Amino acid sequence: MNICVIGLGYVGLPLVIQAAKVGFKTYGYDIDKRKVSNLIKGESLLSKNDQINISELKSKGMLEFISRLDNDLDIDIYVIAVPTPLNSDGEPDLSMLKNACETIAATIQPNSLVINESTSFIGTLRNYIKPLVEGKSASTGIKFGVAPERIDPGNLSWTLNNTPRVISGLSEDAINETLNFYQRFCNEVHPVESPEIAEAAKLIENSFRQVNIALVNELTALASKLNFSVHDALAAASTKPFGFMPFYPSIGVGGHCIPVDPAYLSYSAKRVGTETRLIDISNSINLSMPETITKRIVEWFGKNIQNKLIQVAGISYKKDIPDMREAPAIELIRLLRLSGAKVTWCDPVVGNFGSEHSIPLSKNIDLGLVVTPHSCIDFTIWKTYGVKVLDLSANSNNYGWSKFL
Repeated sequence: MNICVIGLGYVGLPLVIQAAKVGFKTYGYDIDKRKVSNLIKGESLLSKNDQINISELKSKGMLEFISRLDNDLDIDIYVIAVPTPLNSDGEPDLSMLKNACETIAATIQPNSLVINESTSFIGTLRNYIKPLVEGKSASTGIKFGVAPERIDPGNLSWTLNNTPRVISGLSEDAINETLNFYQRFCNEVHPVESPEIAEAAKLIENSFRQVNIALVNELTALASKLNFSVHDALAAASTKPFGFMPFYPSIGVGGHCIPVDPAYLSYSAKRVGTETRLIDISNSINLSMPETITKRIVEWFGKNIQNKLIQVAGISYKKDIPDMREAPAIELIRLLRLSGAKVTWCDPVVGNFGSEHSIPLSKNIDLGLVVTPHSCIDFTIWKTYGVKVLDLSANSNNYGWSKFL
């Protein structure tokens, strides 16, 4: 059986490896020819171990990377794993999903299966992907399944194999074939009655996180006024063995899931004439955090940060990964600069972003900000020279300074 995964990012690349490892002849497709070229040469954004797996699978003829789909590949299952970001107005951008569907439609054979892993609004498989593929293809009997991705980049405990997967389809055959596919490499696969349930589950998972992060972010203002530590209060609340789960304040939320998925749930509600007020408010709170923190830093400096030298430690949205999607550190840096500060950043994991480059931690600064404390960042120099530091990291760890939020 031949598999083609459309999109070779944080979702698609681990998937092609697992599919090939369990015996599927797997094609990894991406329109980014440079990415495909790098993968053919054995370079990827994954771990060294995954790079070794890719090399071995390629040598066995089980895995190929391509930037062009041909009719003679004889694909049985297409899996869509492309980004579905938000546009500048905060609305769903389905341009890459549309391109993926059109690409599939151009070569798909009769009775093939199309599975969507990309996050989108509720009803995407039934009302968007199916009509688009069928409308552009002459093939008949095409089946449609859904298996929303649950990848957590950098998480070594929960992987593609042991994270339970929710699947569904538009027909009994589609559900069964989707189930059989994922059962080959996922320990737990849970079929649900309709694609809409599976799509909603994905959006609910991350809306839950969005709302709870917004709650603790909002509490930071109260804690500052009443002179108590939110982190200490969370630690105390966590002693309750039931009915509570700790979330931690932050400079905002990043990545593809928490900032984006709730917006798709809100969009789903608007499409049917209802609203998600709590989710929308939560999104607003989290988006406002860079501005809120900038104002607090300005006050901390005595209401003037003109020409103050500030260095940010870690700018990616998550520890030990280079992912800059929706990274709130960028907005924080922009606002600090607008307020007059001279801001640099240290992030060896990211290295370069835009026209800027990571520089080592400096002792010659007025303030250090711990934002994303990658394992490779050594804070010794700040401690040795008594640099003033505010810890803005979204966790309960102590890096040598009290939490500012």
